[in-house]
Amino acid sequence: MIVLLNGSFGVGKTTVAKILRAYLPGSAIYNPEWVGSVLMRAPSWIKLKKTGENDFQHIELWRKSTITGIRLYHRFVPGTIIVPMTFTYHDYFNEVITGIKSFEKEIRVFCLKASLETIKIRLIQRGTHIEGAGSEWIAQRIIECSNTYLDDYFGESIDTEYCSEEDVALDIVSRLH
Repeated sequence: MIVLLNGSFGVGKTTVAKILRAYLPGSAIYNPEWVGSVLMRAPSWIKLKKTGENDFQHIELWRKSTITGIRLYHRFVPGTIIVPMTFTYHDYFNEVITGIKSFEKEIRVFCLKASLETIKIRLIQRGTHIEGAGSEWIAQRIIECSNTYLDDYFGESIDTEYCSEEDVALDIVSRLH
């Protein structure tokens, strides 16, 4: 089984993924953000489409590598593969979901949600600057995510507003069983 955790930056996807791993025997986390970070830092002489947009979901190679990475984990991980990611575009989301379904039919997608104010507080608490010079990108993205995730298209909705990460993980475990 593949469990995708979609949601805004700062909503708690990675923390919830780590807690879920403890509750799901044999599971592993595949975080496609690592590959995205590398691709965003690729030298300018490597021509990757859409790298100048500061969001690796636009990079076709990132989307393909996400599918390939999950497929590789799928071959070697005996349990559930947990994937924290942020998608805000239907086409890109569909591309990755369709790619995963080509090798694994059992896939669950959860969209972790919280208010924009709560997201800002959580980001500040983890040391992320959301105001001032150099923070324009994150400020824009959390607004985009908050607006996008009003639509239930991006996964089963889980309200994290007044919940601990442990509570969110337990909610997901109960929904999986």
